[in-house]
Amino acid sequence: MAISNFEPGRTPPKDAPRPQTPAALAAAIEQAADEVAGGRHDPQFVVDIFQTGSGTSTHMNANEVIARLAGAHPNDHVNLGQSSNDVIPAAIHIAAAETVNGELLPAMRELEGALARKAAEFADVLKIGRTHLQDAVPMRLGQEFSGWARQVAASRERIEGALAGIYELPLGGTAIGTGLNAPPGFARAVIAGVAARAGLPFIEARNHFEAQGGRDAAVFLSGALRGYAVALTKIANDIRWLGSGPRCGLGELRLPEVQPGSSIMPGKVNPVIAENLLMACAQAIGYDAAIAWCGAAGNFELNVMMPLLAYDLLESIALLAAGSRNFSRRLVEGLEADRERCEAFVEQSLAMGTALAPAIGYDRAAELVKKAYREGRTVREVARESGEIPVEKLEALLDPERQAG
Repeated sequence: MAISNFEPGRTPPKDAPRPQTPAALAAAIEQAADEVAGGRHDPQFVVDIFQTGSGTSTHMNANEVIARLAGAHPNDHVNLGQSSNDVIPAAIHIAAAETVNGELLPAMRELEGALARKAAEFADVLKIGRTHLQDAVPMRLGQEFSGWARQVAASRERIEGALAGIYELPLGGTAIGTGLNAPPGFARAVIAGVAARAGLPFIEARNHFEAQGGRDAAVFLSGALRGYAVALTKIANDIRWLGSGPRCGLGELRLPEVQPGSSIMPGKVNPVIAENLLMACAQAIGYDAAIAWCGAAGNFELNVMMPLLAYDLLESIALLAAGSRNFSRRLVEGLEADRERCEAFVEQSLAMGTALAPAIGYDRAAELVKKAYREGRTVREVARESGEIPVEKLEALLDPERQAG
């Protein structure tokens, strides 16, 4: 911004402190801003998240620190052509875009890849499917993992799509979107510089009044993050249920041992990584609720809950990125299948009777299933005993490999 403001022909106000040439002043402001961005002066940023809803307190904190370092005036020089009302929304978008691209999307791709590799590894493991927490027809463990991998991929695609609105920046709109006190071409020049520096496709907002009066793009991105948190919750819950036991639960998966699970029960191992992720997802979903409320707090030409929205959005991104990496590296990559247990459940399942319906009808298949349940036997044993289906055909119908596809 300093470079754009002090192009040849545009000079700072005459009463500015420590008069400098425009080029020298621009260079000093740029150097100071780089130092601030690099974290060298973090202790000087003392403003709380819970402040004025426009974020002006934080904005002026930055202007004043930069001005002191550069020997400039915080309003006349550092804030020239700008307002908190276009700078803070732009800062939210820039920070969100950088952290999503730099942290979250790589973590999601890593988790997607880990699940896909397990899908291939477990492609030949037959297990029983479950619907309504009840036994269903046979499937492959790899198929289950492939579904989880696709959930992560689909969530990633939705988040990538939500970035389109985030790439629009309201810089140049100044106080309410009219661009008062911003020179012609200022927004275009500044945003081009931001895009080049960040390596991201930032553009000028198509409508500055929308871009400053509402925070819809951030709310939309948060909704996509919430969707990913919901997907992760489902995946983490499925995996910890499949790893329940080791003797009195489902026990189809062996989870890697991370830490002793109990302070009183020796040898107990808990699914701590899955539980860690579940809590992170719960927090992200809570952040989304707060972000929605913040987004609704726009009055006429300005939103007045931007600091909280910014904090919660960036925290949500960071939580989901860290949770995804941790889940991938410390749980998914170490998962093992208990093949014998998976196959035993398949044979014991009463849902095997589903394959008999085309041969003897739904009602008769249901009678055989109920008989098997009452007598504590398998569907295969009861169907053989009935003699209604030739043995060779019966074995083909009850072949779990065929049923799983």
